[in-house]
Amino acid sequence: MAKKIKTYIKLNIPAGSATAAPPVGPALGQHGLPIMEFVKAFNEKTKEKSGNILPVVITVFEDRTFSFITKEPPIAEMIKKALKVEKGSGKAGKETAGTLTKDQVKTIAEAKMPDLNTKKLESAMRTVEGVARSMGVKVQKG
Repeated sequence: MAKKIKTYIKLNIPAGSATAAPPVGPALGQHGLPIMEFVKAFNEKTKEKSGNILPVVITVFEDRTFSFITKEPPIAEMIKKALKVEKGSGKAGKETAGTLTKDQVKTIAEAKMPDLNTKKLESAMRTVEGVARSMGVKVQKG
């Protein structure tokens, strides 16, 4: 018989370095989950992606057990990494934080594909370009 699901918790946690401090501790603690057990499991599973912020979806079951899946880093994080910048422009449209090449857009789109609701690379690339624009990052044409 399948376990009953109590809730889902969605967090963004640095890969390989989760701790019991917020946001992890309070989010899991309120559902009575073993915090250190999650921290150890998450860090073990994500240590090779260290340096990235990873979205994680934790499924909490009625019997206080859990399972979790990690996703690819947010597109904005991937763009910042590709451009080697700390953050996007605070004034998108007026100031640029950098320029992405078509190849960089394609690389990010391919890496993020499993988390996007599309199977088409062109659609994924348009999504990446949209996030880039909202961050004040230019995208090279053609």
